[in-house]
Amino acid sequence: MNSDEPSSTTAFVPGHITGFFSAHRAADSRRAGSRGAGVALTDGVRVTVTRGNDVRLNGDSVDIAAVDGVLDALGGDAAVDAETPLPLGTGFGVSGALALGTALAANAFFDGGRTENELITFAHRAEVDAGTGLGDVVAQARGGLPIRLEPGAPAFGELDGIVAAPRIEYCTFGERSTESILGGNTDRLSAAGERALDRLLAGPTVDRFMTVSREFADEAGLLTSDVADAIAAVDDHGGTAAMAMLGRTVFATGTGLSAAGFDPRVCSVDFAGGRLCRVDNVVDGVDGSDETSRRPALGQK
Repeated sequence: MNSDEPSSTTAFVPGHITGFFSAHRAADSRRAGSRGAGVALTDGVRVTVTRGNDVRLNGDSVDIAAVDGVLDALGGDAAVDAETPLPLGTGFGVSGALALGTALAANAFFDGGRTENELITFAHRAEVDAGTGLGDVVAQARGGLPIRLEPGAPAFGELDGIVAAPRIEYCTFGERSTESILGGNTDRLSAAGERALDRLLAGPTVDRFMTVSREFADEAGLLTSDVADAIAAVDDHGGTAAMAMLGRTVFATGTGLSAAGFDPRVCSVDFAGGRLCRVDNVVDGVDGSDETSRRPALGQK
């Protein structure tokens, strides 16, 4: 290894809960995606890239197609070591976060010279092609409470957002296959998602987002009994909860779940979006090195 090359590079990508969405297919996966709205979470995924060729999540070897797609797009191999409190397959966009975090960290580690929008596009395409998500990556790159007005990667999509900073509580009851839902007939859920977006845009507040999200889950036929019971319990205690897409997860603002007797995990809204947070000894914008040099591009010797 070149002595000037960093030993590792780390990126952080927020988790993302989608409250509602409509699916939009396209032959070009850059144009494919979803319309809808969600919340970027301070609970996210920390992705560290070094030289190698394995992918690990919380210490376990994993096979994440979206990560492989990103590395293929960047032109080579890397070792990816990710840590997160969020479980896979439960509606938190972990696959998208892994893809975007890998793109950001690998580009910096190997001095790939790609722009933010290029890296977001690589991650978005990889996620869409893998069938594990349609709109998480662009929302996670933006942060906040993003509204996806038009589908697709940065050159094609359009985003706005709700200006608010609610406390977020969530409970997870188990996994659900995103691929099985997105790979089937999505006409019903897409119609429900379009109606939900129209209702939100008529008055884009957190309260309305929660209301239309819970209506969407029911109208789309996605509500599971365990999530429905949790939402009803929150209602009984004066709160508002909804289902995270696509997973058996219920989320609420304020103290909705804890007031209803649950033991939820608590976090906040992440407004920064996906970002690089460590390159070798450069941490939080403080450079401890006296010199810089160009590192080999990804895949080069």
